[in-house]
Amino acid sequence: MPVITDPEITRGRLMAVRENMRREGIDVCVVTTDDFHQSEYSGAYFQTRRYLTGFTGSAGTLVLGKDDAALFTDGRYFLQAALQIKDTGITLMKMGQEGVPDMMQYLAEKRKESAVIGFDGRTVAYRMGERMAEIFNGHVREDFDPVRGLWEDRPPFPENAVYELPERFTGESRRAKLTRIRSVLQQSGCGATLVASLDDIAWTLNLRGDDVACNPVFMAYLWIGSKTAVLFAGEKAFSQEIRGKLAADGIALRPYSAAYEDIRRLAAEEQCVLLDPRRTNFRLFSIIAGECGVYQAENPSVMMKAVKNDTEIACLKDIHADDGVAVFRFSLWLKDQMRRMAAGEDICITELDAAEKLDSMRARIPDFIELSFPTISAYGVNGAQLHYAPTKENCARLRPEGMLLIDSGGQYYRGTTDITRTWALGPVSEDMKRHFTLTLAGMLALGDAHFLKGVDGYGLDILARAPLWNEHVDYRCGTGHGVGFCLNVHEAPNGFRWHRIRGVNELAVQEPGMITSDEPGVYVDGKYGIRIENLMLCEKDLTNEYGTWLRFRFLTMVPIDKDLIDKKYLRAEDLDRLNAYHRQVYETLAPKLTEDERAILAGQIAPM
Repeated sequence: MPVITDPEITRGRLMAVRENMRREGIDVCVVTTDDFHQSEYSGAYFQTRRYLTGFTGSAGTLVLGKDDAALFTDGRYFLQAALQIKDTGITLMKMGQEGVPDMMQYLAEKRKESAVIGFDGRTVAYRMGERMAEIFNGHVREDFDPVRGLWEDRPPFPENAVYELPERFTGESRRAKLTRIRSVLQQSGCGATLVASLDDIAWTLNLRGDDVACNPVFMAYLWIGSKTAVLFAGEKAFSQEIRGKLAADGIALRPYSAAYEDIRRLAAEEQCVLLDPRRTNFRLFSIIAGECGVYQAENPSVMMKAVKNDTEIACLKDIHADDGVAVFRFSLWLKDQMRRMAAGEDICITELDAAEKLDSMRARIPDFIELSFPTISAYGVNGAQLHYAPTKENCARLRPEGMLLIDSGGQYYRGTTDITRTWALGPVSEDMKRHFTLTLAGMLALGDAHFLKGVDGYGLDILARAPLWNEHVDYRCGTGHGVGFCLNVHEAPNGFRWHRIRGVNELAVQEPGMITSDEPGVYVDGKYGIRIENLMLCEKDLTNEYGTWLRFRFLTMVPIDKDLIDKKYLRAEDLDRLNAYHRQVYETLAPKLTEDERAILAGQIAPM
């Protein structure tokens, strides 16, 4: 069960915000999940929406009126959100469901003549703020902080130490990266760009930080001009050595707090600045647009960092082997505990115990930095919540029956990992086996795809869903996402999904060097959840008269639990794919295992 906030506390906080709105002449307030950089995951300082609603999911927006409130979130969080906002007076808006308006439609329906909308323009992406301004005919207060004077114990603004990711891992110097970005600026006719997205800044400068949990980034803005660059960040976070290296590469370091005024002056000296409207907040975009021309385009670094170079790919293959050994050894421990429990031993293991056990095994890998996201350990009915997270107060006790779903990953100097496995803890139902086997067939089919260059993730998603769709079963989320290199575990612009939302989730065509997850699943409300996830590398296959062909190669190396497979739902080619994958797992892991472990692995991957 997710953490439940006292509904009375939530109602009281919303009432206090409404009083602030009344004093400042605001009719509607919008509270996003974002920090000042439109990050997917925000640090504790920025958890305003969570503080006001009690909803702890990573995606959601609160729309607060004088007499009503609505929380918009996606299918990953329908069950969790319903539980956490129960009896608070907030209406759950299930995004993408029939009959449910999107947030902009909702605002348009609720708007009254001369109504004023308020929000913190630092936490709203430009395109979103622009659309809200249009709906409210320019009656906008973008300087409204809904919790100003209310959130007394607000966590401090993050300013943790920044460290360097050496070139032996990145494969490219920051000077070379800046040269590539400046080349794009020159081609676009712009004299500068303002980079506000934290992962783009970290990638460009080969620096990492600890300002966002599980995302090795630091709070900063980066101005890149034709010859010089300015990094706005917490100065205490940088050692003298890193300061010297930045200066040698032509990068000036200025205080984070000076960013808005300094950027205004820098923009006034330019004819045109390239800005990414999806990754620049409304206030910054408006400041720059008020001083010079703006060319709206994706940050040049977005596609650059999505395509991993040879050094990064070699590191990723290496770390996935070590990460796979940790997960495999965890599975041996888990199965052994369940066997002992079934034999009558008095053993107590909770979802949280299992998560902490796996986390501790992963942490022993030499270049481990931190988890790439909080480990999802979901037993039985809890598996139906896509992003369920156990806590000490709310976690299920494991029993030698049913299934345990664990989605986990690590951040290492050699890259980022993300893997989901679902294991049988004992006897399982026929429906569980059917759904697991169909999920497996889809995962393997997508991983074995051969396709022409130019295909995007919308065109490939059906390969993973087809076995489930043929049984009229679906899952309310995408099939896969891009993954960073010692960076965000969710990285644009590549991914797999079938449902297009223009302006929100466009996917890039697959390019050799991209890393994308392949993770279909089944989530049966009130019963169980299944997910199987491997990370894949896109690489060139061959070129012939039809064009250039690409293919995927699995990076994740952990066996599939055959206790959950029912062969009658697999075709011959599905079995061939499974056996081929298991041979690759054995070849990769065996040299790193003990003799006894190799024998167990050999039994697990024996052809079916």
